Amino acid sequence: MSTGAEAWFARRGWAPFEFQRQVWAAMAAGESGLLHATTGSGKTYAVWMGALQRAEPAVRGLQVLWITPMRALASDTTLALQLPLPELQPTWTVGQRSGDTPSAERARQDRRLPTALVTTPESLTLLLTRDNARETLTPVHTVIVDEWHELIGNKRGVQVQLALARLRRFSPGLVVWGLS
Repeated sequence: MSTGAEAWFARRGWAPFEFQRQVWAAMAAGESGLLHATTGSGKTYAVWMGALQRAEPAVRGLQVLWITPMRALASDTTLALQLPLPELQPTWTVGQRSGDTPSAERARQDRRLPTALVTTPESLTLLLTRDNARETLTPVHTVIVDEWHELIGNKRGVQVQLALARLRRFSPGLVVWGLS
């Protein structure tokens, strides 16, 4: 997949940074980590391309969770995640879920979650309390926690840590990346 990612970058006149290639390789090897880099340096596509290469074509439903503590970033993140899908994973969908998600969209997601979901710690906690949480969330193979530094040392951070512990029980091979 990294060659697919590199080709996608090249079609846009971009070249991947070495740290992006390192993240892709680490994620392909099933490793988790923390990526600390400046804003605008390519963190999103470092972990997103890594998540896409971990795609399981035979699995339907949710495969990637993108947790953001800031709802204001959710729309921009969703757009960035959708951009490479037509070329790299055309069957994938990306959705958002937070306290602001309209009830019609929540109902649609209740019937079928997207392949990747951008959500908040609170909305993830609610997903984990459902009767079908194990069935719905077991296919998740990658979790990305955006703005990890915003969650350290507060109750929302504890909420994310508890959610990750539960997700790991569902999927022991879960890969988790923090962005800061």
